[in-house]
Amino acid sequence: QVQLVESGGGLVQAGDSLRLSCAASGRTLSTYSMGWFRQAPGKEREFVAVIRGIGDSTYYRDSVRGRFTISRDNAKTTVYLQMNSLKPEATAAYYCAAQRPIPNSGPYDYAGAYHYWGQGTQVTVST
Repeated sequence: QVQLVESGGGLVQAGDSLRLSCAASGRTLSTYSMGWFRQAPGKEREFVAVIRGIGDSTYYRDSVRGRFTISRDNAKTTVYLQMNSLKPEATAAYYCAAQRPIPNSGPYDYAGAYHYWGQGTQVTVST
């Protein structure tokens, strides 16, 4: 079983930066794609960024590209989301997710394609 634990959320002002971390345990996730999603009150969970299991390619939603960076450590046990120039619309609970390296898992920007989820960390950006 895989456990994912997010940390690093908090209350910041617009324009500030935060770095979220997702610590994985339970098994080696070196070949898993790791994604970040967020969910604001009253809205659906949406894709933010992903780092693919093979090759470490990264993809972002359009609204965060150039400001957010997803990465993972060499041991591939922790995934990070560096968020710069934060805007109030980034306020949400942020979730880390892991996708098993199996065929036809689904698109990387679809929450239903992920097999494991953390409990989330709250990010609040004030004006």
